[in-house]
Amino acid sequence: MAQFATAPNLESLAGVGAHAQALAKIEALEEAAEAMVARKKSNGLLRRGIKAWKRGDVVRAGQLSLEATGADPSNAQAFHILGMALEKMGHLHKALVTYERAFKLDPDDPELLINLGLTAWNLKMKEGAEKMFRLFIAARPDSPLGYNNLGSIQCDMGKETVAIETLRSALMQMPTETILWNSLATVLAEVGRAEESLIFYQEAIRLDPGFSRPYHNLGYAFQHLGRLEEALQAYDQSLQRAIDETDKREGKHSRSICLIGMGRLEEGWRDYEIRNDRRFRAYVHHMTKAPVWQNEPLDGKRLLVVGEQGLGDEFMFANILPDLQNAVGDTGKLQIAVDRRLVPLFTRSFPQADVGAYDDRQLVEPDGKKELRFIPWATKEGDPDFYATMGTALQYYRSRIENFPHRAFLTADPERKSAYRKQLEDLGPGPYVGVCWRSMVLGQKRGKYYSTLDNWGPILKTPGITFVNLQYGDCAEEIARAEDRHGIKINVIDSLDLKDDIDGAAALSAAVDLVISAPTAAAAAAGAVGTEVWFLTAGRTWPQLGTDEFPWYRKSRVFSPEKFADWTQLMPQVGSALAAFTKAN
Repeated sequence: MAQFATAPNLESLAGVGAHAQALAKIEALEEAAEAMVARKKSNGLLRRGIKAWKRGDVVRAGQLSLEATGADPSNAQAFHILGMALEKMGHLHKALVTYERAFKLDPDDPELLINLGLTAWNLKMKEGAEKMFRLFIAARPDSPLGYNNLGSIQCDMGKETVAIETLRSALMQMPTETILWNSLATVLAEVGRAEESLIFYQEAIRLDPGFSRPYHNLGYAFQHLGRLEEALQAYDQSLQRAIDETDKREGKHSRSICLIGMGRLEEGWRDYEIRNDRRFRAYVHHMTKAPVWQNEPLDGKRLLVVGEQGLGDEFMFANILPDLQNAVGDTGKLQIAVDRRLVPLFTRSFPQADVGAYDDRQLVEPDGKKELRFIPWATKEGDPDFYATMGTALQYYRSRIENFPHRAFLTADPERKSAYRKQLEDLGPGPYVGVCWRSMVLGQKRGKYYSTLDNWGPILKTPGITFVNLQYGDCAEEIARAEDRHGIKINVIDSLDLKDDIDGAAALSAAVDLVISAPTAAAAAAGAVGTEVWFLTAGRTWPQLGTDEFPWYRKSRVFSPEKFADWTQLMPQVGSALAAFTKAN
């Protein structure tokens, strides 16, 4: 306030011939005063916004920080908080622009580089994210956070060797940083080196026994290795230490998958319901007002059952639908909402039910993007009495292995099945074996679960077999290479779109004698229509339910290597089994 009390006035300066100078000084002082008022107002709004953020009110934090930027467009911190709120609400592009504005105002705040990098990463702008993390390291070379994020993005970009070197180098400088040990272990596990990752997770735990995340990740690694009892113990340790509610929910979900994989179905299915918690990261909200079915009597009721997760899961979980059809009885109604591609197959399989497609959309909520599943056709006559995801019914009808009937539960088109069988017979003598070797969507994380077709030589060279392609997506080059390499023929039904014509794909699967496949939607479809399926897995998988088969299907067999993803060791075993199958058929 003193500077305003002693400020020069217009008259005194003008009297000495300095009118213009006086005006300039007065305007400068007025601007300074206005700026101080604006900054005071902006900071007041910002303080309230930060308080809102701390109590979890993201929307209010965003509103107040936006007002703060309006009051003072030079307030870098206000733009920073606004960017955080926008990011949390799922407005990633707006968040990125806002962070960039904050960084221009305050380039000395390296924390903004981390936020810029993470937002760019979420927007699949991986090269930009990598650049931001490198800039952060240059500004803060003593912070493990930059190295941690840099190594993680490099792994996601498929530069696993570089990622491992980044994290190893950081550990040489900062050997007591738990986060670096945990991240290096995670990269190793993601590239199939789960056994090696155990050492690094255990060191992270030794350095910080109270940190929950390494325990969770250790459980994940043990699960990969088929060491389920040890995995369960690690998950329990993680849950005991978890403070963040998100970590608790994800830990409970991972633990449930482990229990299911061990065959402890009653406990596992119960905890598996955490996936339907609105706060769960992968939650899908079903747009219906009907109450969630909790094992109430269904006779005479209308039950809406909604498919969930991937296409393979919809096939697998459909195992429960005959039970639910029986439960609603002749006077009730079962409504089944599935992926649009499944509607013809499910309509034929459940003629008493109403079958239709769901419509997936996205909603932005304060805690991020949520998937919405609209089923408008199911409510034309009012809301159902109850609704449930397909997997929810498992806890009531499949609490023991003995409850899994070995049966076909979907009905392939009989005319198309017959036509495909005739087409196969024209190709040559049987047995006819369908093959599928990978998911269509691989990515760095999923790729380790699947063998390439190049490794299938011991299977494909089995004499007396007519092989049929069931691999969906663009695979012509892979087939051509395998045929050239192994001197065999994999027959392709050119008229059939295996990706979008699922009804046709199911009919072809029903027409062959055997399907050999990785755990894919194609394998699940084959099993659902009653065809014998041999699953080639990188290691034990939870749908085995603690058995040596996939109990969901009429007849199945599982082949897994002793060492995770050791396809070289596995394929000769499958080839020998196929030779015996050929002799028997």
